[in-house]
Amino acid sequence: MELKPGRNIAIKVPLYKWAETVEYYRDRVGLAVTNETSESVGFAFGEMTLWLDRVEKQSQVDVWLELFSDDPAAALEHLESPKRDELEPLDGVQAHWTSDPAGVVLLVRKD
Repeated sequence: MELKPGRNIAIKVPLYKWAETVEYYRDRVGLAVTNETSESVGFAFGEMTLWLDRVEKQSQVDVWLELFSDDPAAALEHLESPKRDELEPLDGVQAHWTSDPAGVVLLVRKD
C-alpha cells in the first residue's frame, strides 16, 4: 500500500469571506483560474489545482487535501484515521474521507 499526494487542495471558505478570498488568490497572488462554478473556483497551483469552495453554513476556513493510494481501505487502516464518508458524496470514486489528528480533512482515493 502506497500513499502519495493527489492533484487537489480545497479551501472551504465561509460565505462572508468568499468574494474577498477569490479576489485575493486571483488578483493579488495572481493564480490563473482553470475552472469556475457558482460554488467553486479552481486555480492552477503548480501541478495541482487549488479549489476554493463556497460554504454557506460555516464560520471558519477548512483545508482539505487529497491523497492517492492503490488501496484506499488499507490506507485508512494504515493511517489509523476515522472514516468520515458523510462529509461529501463519493459517487463513482473508490475513496474514503478521513482526517488527520489536527482535523484536516483528507480524501484518500484510488488514482
